[in-house]
Amino acid sequence: MYKRILVATDGSTLSKKAVRNAIDLAGAVGADLVALYVVPRYPVSYFEGGVTISMQDVERTEKQWSEKGQAVVDAVQQAAQAEGIKAKAVVVRSDLVAESIMAAAKKHKCDLVVMASHGRKGIKRVLLGSETQHVLTHSTVPVLVLR
Repeated sequence: MYKRILVATDGSTLSKKAVRNAIDLAGAVGADLVALYVVPRYPVSYFEGGVTISMQDVERTEKQWSEKGQAVVDAVQQAAQAEGIKAKAVVVRSDLVAESIMAAAKKHKCDLVVMASHGRKGIKRVLLGSETQHVLTHSTVPVLVLR
């Protein structure tokens, strides 16, 4: 069935549900697991009158975000390995979350992507966007979405 499952997580309660399901599915079908966390780049704008942020502060913030992401995927890897599942922890830095998820699935030769959806509808979905929706409609591999 599936040989390698990618689970995208941001450490939230909802994505922990996706992680748990991905681990259970990987165990049931004997698949490996790739845990992915996408770290956004720090937004830097130079609008007139805007607050300027030093590059050291930007680098420190991005380092903290990366460390948090690494801790999240390391925890997923440990949980999977505790159940006898071969797992890999991956952190990617990018503002293009959906594209990064699909690229990671391709790079790691995953045949299923598991991720959560907040289930936003209407204007909230339009305003907030939906990385899950983008992956769901553009991925070349199957996507399992959990709410």
